[in-house]
Amino acid sequence: MYVIFDMILPLDSASVLQQFIKAFFVVGFTEEFSKYIIVRFFAQPKKDFNEPFDGIVYAVMVSMGFAATENIMYVLQAGQGGYQVAFLRAFTAVPAHATFAILMGYFMGKAKFSNNRIKLNLIGLLLAILFHGAYDFFLFIDFIPGIWVGAFVSLAIGLILARKAIKRHQNNSHFK
Repeated sequence: MYVIFDMILPLDSASVLQQFIKAFFVVGFTEEFSKYIIVRFFAQPKKDFNEPFDGIVYAVMVSMGFAATENIMYVLQAGQGGYQVAFLRAFTAVPAHATFAILMGYFMGKAKFSNNRIKLNLIGLLLAILFHGAYDFFLFIDFIPGIWVGAFVSLAIGLILARKAIKRHQNNSHFK
């Protein structure tokens, strides 16, 4: 998928601005929007999506399927794969994708039962793109020593917010 972007918009890997564009608008937007579309048009309209917490459940399930597929692609990539990549991504990329999904799903769950559906759905999408973009951006600009720490700071903030989102929907669940 990114091969097409690279042909249309070749980005200089040593440019902070171009890596920002890649992180937020190419990778973050593309990946989160594809997950959003599945949750929004497949899961959200279903009768079984019957409480706000379901937004988190469905978003995380879609995201984990995406993360598994992405990890298989990375592992099978010539010269880049192997069990080391799979192991590393299991403890970095997979929790990151789950975190982004929780943030998106929280708002998508609220949207299902609100008069502000469009606004809440878009807030969820934009929040996922923001955290995904920030996480990737700090990893993409690895030519700046130590900047990768920013990826884990953004992930930690995302995890704190995700935990609060889960608790809030759990506390409001009528299935307690």
